[in-house]
Amino acid sequence: MMPELNERGAATVAVLSDMDPWEANLVLNLRLWCEGSSGQSQVWNEYRNALPGEHATHECHAFETLVRTIVSSAHRPLVRHQVGCSCVGADEAVFVNLVRMASEGHLNDAALVATLLMGPARAEHVALLAGQVGTCARKIGRRPPHSKPQAAQNVVRLH
Repeated sequence: MMPELNERGAATVAVLSDMDPWEANLVLNLRLWCEGSSGQSQVWNEYRNALPGEHATHECHAFETLVRTIVSSAHRPLVRHQVGCSCVGADEAVFVNLVRMASEGHLNDAALVATLLMGPARAEHVALLAGQVGTCARKIGRRPPHSKPQAAQNVVRLH
């Protein structure tokens, strides 16, 4: 039996409390970003509060570019959980693993992981962006505020 399109990528594979703080924050920022403009504002504010001036703008732009590239190039809609949900879905875990591997310097492996979410044509570019995002996320390493902004397209929210 084939799973429904919206079920693919939804399986709970972890919980936020078992992740490194920077990884949990990365998941929360992904969720916020995909919620829409209000969530994106929260992510931008986090970067502004954590980093000085132009550095904050540059790093948040890298995060934005990474998420937009993955979402726009995805094989199917990216599945995520609600901002306040404590579990981590498979797609969210793939995103974290991609960023972790890339920020540890394993760019070839990160590019391979990227192909779980999207086609291979942009996987190398995504791995490079993920390395930058991961390096910054490790520095920030704190939880953002929670809210329920508007939803982004090509992303399915479970619970």
